[in-house]
Amino acid sequence: MTSTWTNWAGTVSAEVTVAEPATVTRLQQVVADAAGRGRRVKPIGAGHSFTAIGATDGVQLRLDRLAGVVHADRGTGRVTVHAGTRLHALNESLWQLGLSLTNLGDIDAQSIAGAISTGTHGTGAKLGGLATQVRGLDLVLADGSLLHCDDRENGDVFAAARVGLGALGVIATVTLQCEPAFALAATEAPASLDETLAELDDLVAGNDHFEFYWFPHTRRVLTKSNNRVLAETELRPVPRWRAWLDDDFLSNTVFEGVNRLTTRRPGLIPHANGVAARALTARGYIDRSYRVFASTRRVRFREMEYAVPRAAVPQVLAEIEAWLARSGEQVGFPVEVRFAAADDIWLSTAHGRDSGYIAVHQFHRREHERYFRAVEAIAADVGGRPHWGKLHDRDAASLRDAYEHFDDFVAVRDRLDPDRVFGNDHLTRVLG
Repeated sequence: MTSTWTNWAGTVSAEVTVAEPATVTRLQQVVADAAGRGRRVKPIGAGHSFTAIGATDGVQLRLDRLAGVVHADRGTGRVTVHAGTRLHALNESLWQLGLSLTNLGDIDAQSIAGAISTGTHGTGAKLGGLATQVRGLDLVLADGSLLHCDDRENGDVFAAARVGLGALGVIATVTLQCEPAFALAATEAPASLDETLAELDDLVAGNDHFEFYWFPHTRRVLTKSNNRVLAETELRPVPRWRAWLDDDFLSNTVFEGVNRLTTRRPGLIPHANGVAARALTARGYIDRSYRVFASTRRVRFREMEYAVPRAAVPQVLAEIEAWLARSGEQVGFPVEVRFAAADDIWLSTAHGRDSGYIAVHQFHRREHERYFRAVEAIAADVGGRPHWGKLHDRDAASLRDAYEHFDDFVAVRDRLDPDRVFGNDHLTRVLG
């Protein structure tokens, strides 16, 4: 079957031959057959990457039917799942088992394989990205064989494949280290940018999960502090009317309308941001961890995110603010700032250093290139690394210097996929 595939953001489209394997055995057969006919292969999950990392001119493997929990050990917290399992479904399944993922990003539509392969992360000074929770992977290689890797078996492949960009093989199963189910006590509050930056070290260290959103053209932010409580704690979720008002109507319906208006009249953006920032109110609630981590996003946008050394966050924000003032660029989306602990995964954006993540967005109907290039230059100047699933203009020559194990990753790729069955133009650009 052939069809036109488009990613969630609408930034990438491709004419593809579609295969939908429902078993690992069938997945192996499809890969081997395609490779034998000289065709390239690329798995796809939710298509939430903004880049062309998931595009192919060959066979697209849609893994929605290869989903669900394969094995769960409540005692150890080890859970093996098929690659196509969506995060929102996984979270529900884990909760029924009395388990939770340690950390999550703020979108739960992705497949588990796509999320780890692109370095999806949440926030928390002592916590790594989703890939740091992986304890084992089964990969289908270009010849259709199945290779298992973990920290004891094929350790170099494991170091590479946890954030593997889909360049090494097709992930068939993922084994995750989960923990006893927990809830989160969430506090959201408006604050000044100056106060937040002055207290940043204490805020990041003093909360299990801290992040903030800065409204460009203002000095105001929205802070989000999430702290763990036992799953048995009485839950106090956001009332339905408030959830509809804040998270559905205001954050999606009204925000969409404001962006449509300011696309036609960009001079209104600073005023609109000021009104939004002044209208922010505090709220607190307690709910299951995954319900607090994730939020609904229906407004289409373009996004770029850079991981920078944590200490560089205030400098980068100051330089972005200065550039906006100089350039006259109008930005209606908040700048999102999150944090993560250092890890040892070769192409993780947090490899070897505690990191701050600065994400910039632009409404999908507005030109984003000038803004993103300016932010990219600012972040790259302090050693920033771009999120693998979000827009950026870096190539292999510039990325090699950003990653200690870049050449080690390429060597593993050369060994596992010398014919670039799993390659595409985007991977050629970023990996060589």
